[in-house]
Amino acid sequence: MSRTDGLPEESKGDSLYEELKAYEGLPAAEGGVGRDLVNEPMIRHWCEAMGDTNPAYSGPDAMAPPTMLQAWTMGGLGGHQGRSAAQEELFALLDKAGFSSVVATDCEQEYLRPLRAGDEITFEAVIESVSERKTTKLGTGHFVTTRMDVRANGEPAGTHRFRILKFAPARRTSKKESQKPARRPRPVVNRDNAGYWKGVEEHKVLIQRCTECSVLRFPWLPGCNSCGSAGWDTVEASGEGTVFSYVVMHHPPFPAFDPPYAVGLIELAEGVRMISNVVGVPHDEVRIGMPVHLEFLRVDEELEVPVFRPVDSVGRTA
Repeated sequence: MSRTDGLPEESKGDSLYEELKAYEGLPAAEGGVGRDLVNEPMIRHWCEAMGDTNPAYSGPDAMAPPTMLQAWTMGGLGGHQGRSAAQEELFALLDKAGFSSVVATDCEQEYLRPLRAGDEITFEAVIESVSERKTTKLGTGHFVTTRMDVRANGEPAGTHRFRILKFAPARRTSKKESQKPARRPRPVVNRDNAGYWKGVEEHKVLIQRCTECSVLRFPWLPGCNSCGSAGWDTVEASGEGTVFSYVVMHHPPFPAFDPPYAVGLIELAEGVRMISNVVGVPHDEVRIGMPVHLEFLRVDEELEVPVFRPVDSVGRTA
């Protein structure tokens, strides 16, 4: 029997895949212990950063937001003593094979019990799967999935799956090789956000408002994250805001985008935040607290998107 029998068609003849598969099931972390107990200050900072005002996350009986599950397991710059060598060996093997770039692709979480202040977090992690060789727009490589099982005071609390792509970057296509300009990716429009994109077509940014408790929310959600009500209407954003935070995108290059460019988390005057490009100013001049004003950018014959332009000292767009 050949060593490649049973392998995916695109991986036959690739003995590397057999070596990679051997790491499945090996530990990525053993006997991990959270550096801190679940605590109110970290919960408060998280909620402030996310703009989450759910009353369940404050007060003497507060629980931690479920999405903080991984936060309690992070080892910081020093890492965790329980970290296994298997994951490092796997990544080194991929690096040696030329798959030296890495990008996080997605994560999944399952919650089994709420976490409350004073809980001690322990965890184990395992290399759950390594995919066959895949070709993506970023390049060719392998997806690696790690599963972490989290306990609170010894009781199962949740599971966190984290997936990355270790890849060799695709060769960039020169302008001469390009047949036509690349188009921006189309937004995913569904029944939960169709009203938002309809507003964009009319040069409006519409914010959902709960008809039960009047709390504003953005991005659009099927229910209120404050009171749970499914009833809502909309208010139109004034278009005024400030840069709450931002990043400058340098890599990876992506068709239809010309790095470097600034992507801002914009705090609107109404109090909600949205992500969009900051235009009309060099990327290295964008600053936190910078006043900005909404405008709409036509990127092709089918698509317009909201962007934000800095406002000068007398209130006119720069």
